[in-house]
Amino acid sequence: MWMQVVGKVRLVHTPLVNHWWQVTLYPSPRGLTTSAIPYRSGAFDIEFDFVEHRLHIRGSDGGDREVPLRPMTVAEFYSRTMHALGEMGIEADIQARPNEVEPSIPFAEDDRHASYDPEAAHLFWRQLLQAGRVMGEFRSRFIGKVSPVHFFWGAMDLACTRFSGRDAPKHPGGAPNCGDWVMEEGYSRELSSCGFWPGGGDEGAFYAYAYPEPDGFADHPMGPSEAYYSRENGQFLLPYEAVRTAPDPDKALTEFLQTTYEAAAELGRWDRAALEVDPDRWARLHRPNA
Repeated sequence: MWMQVVGKVRLVHTPLVNHWWQVTLYPSPRGLTTSAIPYRSGAFDIEFDFVEHRLHIRGSDGGDREVPLRPMTVAEFYSRTMHALGEMGIEADIQARPNEVEPSIPFAEDDRHASYDPEAAHLFWRQLLQAGRVMGEFRSRFIGKVSPVHFFWGAMDLACTRFSGRDAPKHPGGAPNCGDWVMEEGYSRELSSCGFWPGGGDEGAFYAYAYPEPDGFADHPMGPSEAYYSRENGQFLLPYEAVRTAPDPDKALTEFLQTTYEAAAELGRWDRAALEVDPDRWARLHRPNA
C-alpha cells in the first residue's frame, strides 16, 4: 500500500509512456526509487531505503524530507508522505485509494494494514537486485521494442517485456479496482513478458507469459525442470528457491527466461532474426585475434 502511494505520486507528474512505463519504480543501491520526477522547472525523487529503512524525498532545489519506515498504518504513512511533499512545495493530487487489490480501502481510512518487517523488506529488495541483474542481461539480447526492467507497484512485480511489433487483440481487463482501459493500454501490442513477484512459491517465483497466448504455448518445452505452466495463473512459474539453490542460479534463471520467450516467439511466428541481437557484438568485432 505504501508503494502505491508513492507510485501514484509519480503517476500524476509524468506524461503517459506506452504501456504505463512512466509509473514504475526501479531497484536502486538502497531500495526502490521513482527516479527523477519532473516538477515545474525542476525535479524530485522518492526512494524507499531498505538499508536505513527510511523514505527519502529529494528535490532539485536542495530540499529534502524523510519518513521513517516502521510499523504504522497506511493512513499514517499516507498522511506523513503527503505532509512531507507539501512542506517541499510539491502538490500531489493523487487518486487516494489502491488499484489491483480487493478491497480497495482509501489510504486515509486504512487502519487495517499496519505492518512493516525491516528484515523481510531488506530481503525482498536483495531478491529484486539479483533478479534485475539477470533480467537485465537477458534484456540486452533483444534489439526490438523492449521495456526497462522495472517494478510495477500495482501487482508488486519486477518485469521486463519484449514486443513483436504487431498489434494485439483488445485485452478483456478484469483486474480488481482497475479500469479495463488500463489493461487495454498495457496489452495493446503482442508481447512476451517475464518477471519476479512475491507469489508462486514460498520465496516468490519467476514468471513468464505471452499476450495473446499462442496455441501450444503451455506445452512448449522449457526449463529448468522445476519450472511448470500454471493453468490457474495462465503463465509459466519457476520458484525462487529452485533458482537460489541451483548449482548455477544465473544459468537456471536465464534458461527459464530464454525457453519461455522462445515458446512465445516461435509459436507466435515473431521475426526473431530482426528482433534478437548479440549483446557482445562490438566486443567480438574489436577483440584482438578474434
